[in-house]
Amino acid sequence: MRVLIVDDEPLARDELAYLLGKCEGVSAIAQADSIEEALGAMLEDPVDLIFLDIHLTNESGLSLAGKINKLKKPPMIIFATAYDDYAVKAFELNATDYVLKPFEMERIQQAVKKAYGQYRKQQVGEVEVPKQKDIGLQVLPIQMDERIYMLQVPEIIAIGVENGETTIYTKNMTYIIHEPLSALEKKIDGHPFLRVHRAFLINLKEIKEIQPWFNHTFQLTMSNGLKIPVSRSYMKEFKEKVGI
Repeated sequence: MRVLIVDDEPLARDELAYLLGKCEGVSAIAQADSIEEALGAMLEDPVDLIFLDIHLTNESGLSLAGKINKLKKPPMIIFATAYDDYAVKAFELNATDYVLKPFEMERIQQAVKKAYGQYRKQQVGEVEVPKQKDIGLQVLPIQMDERIYMLQVPEIIAIGVENGETTIYTKNMTYIIHEPLSALEKKIDGHPFLRVHRAFLINLKEIKEIQPWFNHTFQLTMSNGLKIPVSRSYMKEFKEKVGI
């Protein structure tokens, strides 16, 4: 893999370059200290993986990540930063990994191994993480109990709102957060999810049973036994999606 390090600190770049030089799968290492220099380097010689700092001089690595994701074939991104505050935002930008400074050899090797696995699959035409605008997020980062959980989006059964709390139902656990349902709906747009009620968003693949309900509506039984109503205002779209 051809790797580009983007960091405004020369010592941090050199240290990371040294560690990357010991990692299997890394064939070339380039460096840049700004977004402008990074974009220039990518135009001259395309790269497969970028180690990107978030706090650059008068710039944000998140801004560069947003531009990279608009490319036809964007390189993978691993954020390498001293701050853990941006993990959720990083994974929303389809980051491959998030590594904290000071760097440790074992952690860098782990991150490179993960990226190299994706790189090899891409080489044989099996893209592991399709573009976000095509299918939505594959992994949804959520904050709960002062932790960040990485939820596999296809494993989400339903999302509901009650008394100001948003509950995410998955095949193995239930998560209670305070993020609006509308915001989550935008994040996972593109997957087989459908709004069936002002308070519920469901995974169409996890419907187990559809039962006629009051006022010509339906009640759904999901794969985990959860009962969810389909309100009248969402009936037409629901019927079209499920083919009834």
